[in-house]
Amino acid sequence: MTPEATELQPLLHDSEILLKAPSQLWTAAGGDLGDKPIHGFYHGDTRFVRAWELRIDDAVPEPIATAPIDASRARYVSLARTVGVGDAPVRVERERTVSDGGIDEQITVINPTAESLSAAVTVRIVGDHTPMQLIRGGRAGNSIPEADGQAASMIITADGAHRSEDGLEVTLTWSVQVPADGRSDLQWSLRVQDSAAVVAGATGAPQWDSLQAVTPDSRLRRWIETALDDLAALRMTTVRTPNEPFLAAGAPWFFTLFGRDSIWAARLILSTGTEIAASTLRVLASLQGTSDVADTAEQPGKIMHELRPDILEAADGLALPPLYYGTVDATALWVILLSEAWQAGMPEDQVRALLPNLEAALQWIDEYSDADGDGFAEYIDRTGHGLANQGWKDSGDSIRWHDGRLADGPIALCEVQGYAYQAAIAGAELLDHFGTDGSGWRDWAAELKQRFADAFWIDDPAGGYPAIALDADKRRVDSVTSNMGHLLGTGILQPGQAELIARRLVSTELNSGYGLRTMSTADAGYWPLSYHCGSVWAHDTAIAINGLVAEGLVAEARVLGEGLLRAADGFGYRMPELHSGDPASQISRPVPSPAACRPQAWSAAAAVAVASAFGVQLEKSA
Repeated sequence: MTPEATELQPLLHDSEILLKAPSQLWTAAGGDLGDKPIHGFYHGDTRFVRAWELRIDDAVPEPIATAPIDASRARYVSLARTVGVGDAPVRVERERTVSDGGIDEQITVINPTAESLSAAVTVRIVGDHTPMQLIRGGRAGNSIPEADGQAASMIITADGAHRSEDGLEVTLTWSVQVPADGRSDLQWSLRVQDSAAVVAGATGAPQWDSLQAVTPDSRLRRWIETALDDLAALRMTTVRTPNEPFLAAGAPWFFTLFGRDSIWAARLILSTGTEIAASTLRVLASLQGTSDVADTAEQPGKIMHELRPDILEAADGLALPPLYYGTVDATALWVILLSEAWQAGMPEDQVRALLPNLEAALQWIDEYSDADGDGFAEYIDRTGHGLANQGWKDSGDSIRWHDGRLADGPIALCEVQGYAYQAAIAGAELLDHFGTDGSGWRDWAAELKQRFADAFWIDDPAGGYPAIALDADKRRVDSVTSNMGHLLGTGILQPGQAELIARRLVSTELNSGYGLRTMSTADAGYWPLSYHCGSVWAHDTAIAINGLVAEGLVAEARVLGEGLLRAADGFGYRMPELHSGDPASQISRPVPSPAACRPQAWSAAAAVAVASAFGVQLEKSA
């Protein structure tokens, strides 16, 4: 039975997932589903199946093992102890594959006895049409929204099975005769279509296909293997641009195009090739803002934040339009990715085709990101129903003072100034190379660098650190956070500041031993399970690792990298969106953040950054 609505976000840590974007299947460890609010088969942003159950002679087999094969396939083993003889119960194996818009399952009934047996094998499937946003908000319950029959459909096939239907419930029943010491194989499949979807599955092999880490460290080898497999399953396209794959942010909540997330994931794996970076750049360029629209936060030249099939509503008054631009950092990050992809070998004709988008993005940074003319990029929601915070830490309570008070906006984040500086320098180089004078952007960047040094740096007995942000009154918000790690390698820091930041990052206040905490344990707002004020995000740590390496601080980078390797081992090498900031010195395994996405694209991509920090190459397998 599907749980009642609670208005609590479903927990994920004790459920299993198979996925092939844009489809995902969440189940119990034994393979059935329906006991947890998250359980179901989803395609795009809609749940099509909310429960199914296997029975043998009207008894539920008891699960004994689950064996993932890859991100999209798994094998489940159970025993039907009410069928068979004595200590030789019937064994039931299910091999399941999730594809774009479908599920295929083979059920094998194995008879270990010396006599043949007859059994009824039943699969009960309960359909659904619930939008993901209701499930995430704990508002799904047992009532099923009415479906648009012209937009969405589901087809179930099962050779040799008797089929009965009762509303949205379909029951498949096979009468099987299993020979002595033999087996009987059954197959069924499910296919869904949704013409209202805005995303679709990507085709072809990814650029990292067959790559593996060449290292004696088995932890790193296994993490790379799992991460690259997860990234392949996270590839999708928009319906408008079916030949331009990108990496969906994460399952289940963010299984779509996110400007910031898709850019960072592509940046972190750029050493594996430029194809996903190039297509990510193009799909985001196709959605680049052209008008000033307050309700969507669109502005000319701005890179979008999030794409959905419908308005995304939450109980706290949040209401994001289907195409939402509420991000202060994605535009500069887009410019940086274009530059880095070009330097990594993206064909020049492809780069040249994006030069108008580059110039529009730079213009947005100069004219629109600085709303009050103080020389810094900042944000504030102008609608009353958009995101209150629009950097990567976009929860409502993420920007805090050392004493725990929330900072008032407009907010100018420290890392966004670093991105803007790096984007201006990178943009100038691109413009120069392709025949346009970029010197004005170098001058712009030099002025920003000095303003940043004057406005953001906080001196203290430990040598100083950058404020996480400036608040509405241009005061330095003084909490000690991981945001400073994003400044490393951008070029905006003054001499000696990178070393001071590195010292902070590897201190026990920020370094949990399982990665970098988002907030120092010395800050009043710290809580290890807070979304952005004490938890550990693998991508956040990986960005700091890359920055440390760029600054020549390899030893510190490897300290943080070792922490992520410990965490990856604790999570079976599928790194979640985030995990608790509890210290490794006190717990032997990382504590999950129970509602965190997994897999998450930039968390998986963090494995490549860690490999690079340890000097490990990814090479084609033999």
